[in-house]
Amino acid sequence: MSSPTTRPKKRKATPSMHANAPKRIHVKNFKLARKIDPQAFLDQTWQKINDALDVVFHKQSEINFSLEELYHSVENLCQQRLAQQVKERLEAKCRTYVGGTLKERVKETVGREDVDVLRATIQVWATWNHQLKYLDWIFCYLDRAYLVPRRESLRELAVDLFRSIVFEHPKLNSRIVDGACHLVALDRADEDLDRLTLHKAIKMFHDMQVYTKHFEPRLLELSQKYIMEWADVASADKTLSDYVKGGRALIKKEKTRVEDFRLDASTQRDLLRLLEDHLISRKEARLTNQDDFADLLEDNAVEDLELLYTFLERRRSGVKLRAAFMKWIEETGTAIVFDEKEQDGMVVKLLSLKRQLDTIWKVAFHRDADLGHGLREAFETFMNKTKKSSQTWNTDNSKPGEMIAKYVDVLLRGGAKAIPAQLNRPVDKPAAVEAVEDNEDLIFDEDSEVNSQLDQVLDLFRFVHGKAVFEAFYKKDLARRLLMGRSASADAERSMLSRLKTECGAGFTANLEQMFKDIELSREEMASYKMLMEERNEKHSLDLTVNVLSASAWPTYPTVSVIIPPQIKTATDKFERHYKAKHSGRKLDWKHALAHCQIRAKFPRGAKELVVSSFQAIVLLLFNGLNEDEHVDYNYLKETTGLPPPELNRTLQSLACAKLRPLTKHPKGREINPTDSFTLNTNFTDPKYRIKINTVQLKETAAENKETHERVAADRNYETQAAIVRILKSRKRINHSELVAETIKATRSRGTLHVPDIKRNIDRLIEKEFLEREDDGAYSYIA
Repeated sequence: MSSPTTRPKKRKATPSMHANAPKRIHVKNFKLARKIDPQAFLDQTWQKINDALDVVFHKQSEINFSLEELYHSVENLCQQRLAQQVKERLEAKCRTYVGGTLKERVKETVGREDVDVLRATIQVWATWNHQLKYLDWIFCYLDRAYLVPRRESLRELAVDLFRSIVFEHPKLNSRIVDGACHLVALDRADEDLDRLTLHKAIKMFHDMQVYTKHFEPRLLELSQKYIMEWADVASADKTLSDYVKGGRALIKKEKTRVEDFRLDASTQRDLLRLLEDHLISRKEARLTNQDDFADLLEDNAVEDLELLYTFLERRRSGVKLRAAFMKWIEETGTAIVFDEKEQDGMVVKLLSLKRQLDTIWKVAFHRDADLGHGLREAFETFMNKTKKSSQTWNTDNSKPGEMIAKYVDVLLRGGAKAIPAQLNRPVDKPAAVEAVEDNEDLIFDEDSEVNSQLDQVLDLFRFVHGKAVFEAFYKKDLARRLLMGRSASADAERSMLSRLKTECGAGFTANLEQMFKDIELSREEMASYKMLMEERNEKHSLDLTVNVLSASAWPTYPTVSVIIPPQIKTATDKFERHYKAKHSGRKLDWKHALAHCQIRAKFPRGAKELVVSSFQAIVLLLFNGLNEDEHVDYNYLKETTGLPPPELNRTLQSLACAKLRPLTKHPKGREINPTDSFTLNTNFTDPKYRIKINTVQLKETAAENKETHERVAADRNYETQAAIVRILKSRKRINHSELVAETIKATRSRGTLHVPDIKRNIDRLIEKEFLEREDDGAYSYIA
């Protein structure tokens, strides 16, 4: 049986149930919110915040509030658009606290020292920074959401309040800054100071952003006063070296202080500027004082000179030493050149001086180009000073030129053994000098020593303007070395010749090169002659060697009359006939004074071989076959040898009065008199078998020296006159001052002329009618 089916009732559609009709939402139990008063909300919330700030600022009780709750309170206020009011209330609260409690704690120390005021400020600043941490936590939302977008910050607000109320307070500001400056002053005075307080003060100044505006200017002001006082006292009381060392130490301490206390880079820059200005620029006259600087040079104080130079170079003022440097060099060099008692040691002293100055320039002055130029300029000045004196036979010749030539002669004859001890490597040298020399990797052997000396001598030679004096004496000394075989090294001779050719040109060394060629050709000529004699079976009782020299290339030698022994005469005549037959049209002029020979002599104490001059040999041969006690008087020697008295006297002195005496003079004495007589020295002995006695030939006589100087002076006058004539030929007419200037310019390469000498040569040319002086004082050339 089925039950009846129930069907739902269909509701009748209503307009509200239409598909397009709006839908209604029904909320059950909805309560309307009460309207909030913003000011009341601000006052109520701020009271809670204010109570927390009282606890933070005054520590009236333990901090027991919730920072998170306070944070959300500030956040709610800001979201209610009350951020500006919150900021104003916070600023007012902080201003009251800083201007009251904190400021008063600092003002309590006003009656004490500046450092005490500084310490109190640092303490309240530390307190304020600690309290700011709570403010940062509580007002973090205000800071990030409101202040930062407006280019403000809670930190800046707090710092500004403290700076304006406490630090910039009229009664506190200068005391705080001076307290920090006083700590710096204590450090400068090497007294005990509270370094921690100074560190904290510098950091506080940086944090408050008052370092550049308040602290730095005051520090620089007091620093300037301190530096000025130090410089004035030190420059007056200390020696130059001590002042420089003290100044360098002061600069170093200031830089260290800047680093230790973390002062700004700008402070370091300005301090260095003050230091360099007052210690160097304003004391430049003290640092370059001629007398004090000269003392350092005299003592060869390389290390102190380097300290002085580098000290001045801090202001690019090292070049300011040039005037004092040049003056000392000129005075010292002039004294050496014109020291008539020590003429023989002139070149050694000049080389030693140059070596000392080169070391100073390299090590102390760091190869400064301006000081290097000054060194050479000063050398050039005194090396070319001339003075008419007995040393130059009242000529204007350069004495250094002569002495340089003689020193080269000593070197080339003696080799490395002839180098004076003071020019060898010194034993004791400053460490800086040793470092420079260690880096040069020099190899020291005999050849390099001689070459090194020649290079140094040539450096001196370059300073000499007039090379004529050097040329004349070098040529004479070279002739002696070549003719007598006294050169220590043929390589050294060639090396020196090459140096001179490079320095002065081929024209300067043409005659010198010809001298070497003559010796080589003579050697070949003699070899050919002796071979011819052997082929003819012609033998001589003596071994003859002849040097045939070109008269134009070699120095001029006077002919000394002498009676040649028959054996020697026969041998020379035979060679002359051979030579003229081979070279027709040539004439030989024998210069016996330049000859030397070797003779064997039998003395009671042993046989010896004597190397003697031709004149010595002629005299000694007269004692051949005489008894030991048989006397030979002076007049007999004079008549038999035919030597002029001066030459005979010189020869006898070398044989009977020198260190080695094959003859004995009666009576004894250093001077040779016509009444003297001579015997063979029976006690003559020497450890060596071969003995050189002809050193007298290598020595220049006073007459020879005078003749050389006078000839150079005469040549100089001829050159001057020739230059004047050339100028007049080209100009036709010229006034006196122009002629003098043109003549000096034209002859500069041969040395500096003095105006009186030029005038004297002009007068000579007028006398010779090469030119004439017109009424207005001008000169014209006479064709």
